[in-house]
Amino acid sequence: MNSGLSAAELTLLGLLVEQPRHGYELEGVINERGMREWTEIGFSSIYYLLTKLRERGLITQTDASQPGSGKGRKVYAATAEGRRACAIAAEEAIAELHPLFPRVLVGLANQPAIDHGRLLDALGRRSDALAERIEHVRRAASEEQHVPEFVRAIFDHTLSQLSAEQVWLAQYRASLDDAHLPGRETPMAPYDVKREQKELYAPKNRAWAIVDVPEQQFIGIDGTGNPNTSPAYAGAVEALYTVAYTLKFAGKRTTGADFVVAPLEGLWWSDQPDAFVTRAKDAWNWTMLISMPSRITKEMIEDAKQTALAKKKLPEISRLRHLTLHEGPSAQVLHIGPYDDETLVLDELHHTYLDANGLRPTGRHHEIYLNQPRKTAPEKLKTILRQPVEHLVQ
Repeated sequence: MNSGLSAAELTLLGLLVEQPRHGYELEGVINERGMREWTEIGFSSIYYLLTKLRERGLITQTDASQPGSGKGRKVYAATAEGRRACAIAAEEAIAELHPLFPRVLVGLANQPAIDHGRLLDALGRRSDALAERIEHVRRAASEEQHVPEFVRAIFDHTLSQLSAEQVWLAQYRASLDDAHLPGRETPMAPYDVKREQKELYAPKNRAWAIVDVPEQQFIGIDGTGNPNTSPAYAGAVEALYTVAYTLKFAGKRTTGADFVVAPLEGLWWSDQPDAFVTRAKDAWNWTMLISMPSRITKEMIEDAKQTALAKKKLPEISRLRHLTLHEGPSAQVLHIGPYDDETLVLDELHHTYLDANGLRPTGRHHEIYLNQPRKTAPEKLKTILRQPVEHLVQ
């Protein structure tokens, strides 16, 4: 259900749901809570918006006399229908992502028309304005010591948005300065394991073939159970991506070195020999992995874990560990289709391909998931299947 309320109308209606107020009271609360940082409500438009809300039956208007003056002042209050409309519109606003169209993006789209010096000057003025705005919001937040928690959350959200743009702007200005320094090389593209190791992360062979897998480092979490239903599996995957992106953004902030977060991988095994053939998924053991660039150290991973834990409070993050794998010669194939259809491909590996080539398995079954299953039709899923092997002794 669409409430049809504008942001300004919803803001005023919400203040009247809290309690009846007259126009000057509304203006005072708007200023106290810093509401003009996130919605446009001019003082002159308050009564216009109140009239619209009253015409829709969302608020009522009464005249209240001021003590000692005999003068009446219009007091506005939300109706029952107004309270319902406010709840619906607030829920929509919280749950739905709405596109933002800041003018800075229009300016950046036309950046080639601006002289380089004037561009840097314009970005500098924006940086100064951002710093001033951040200070203003912080001061307003500090002055309101006894506001409700939701008002505190609004201040925090506003500051986080402004601070994020401040970081972006500083990095962008630095990149423009660097690009014009004599002899400065073009910045390197972010490290991407799919580009750097195409044979291992972007194979095209639909039949089993041998590849040589060098030593790699990963972040990983161990677990047991059905990946489709196990809360531990879902928590492990969320924890891996949380730490991976924490490492990515930390590198960009501190050294400027960036990387593309690698696809999810998994090592699979079971104490029951036929667990994978029968798809007895509750008996599956797994180590879920994300590949890391070689420059990422154990200390950086531990720091990222602590940062991620402080932000998300996800207990699985504490179980994340650093590990290295050197699988060496491995049979590998690109499988396209549902995960459950892997059974036939793996049966071919273990009962035809290995015997025909004098090979035997030496490590755990390894899979690399090139798609997000929630966003990809089962028949289009791409999975790299890998099995470390060695030649049988003659």
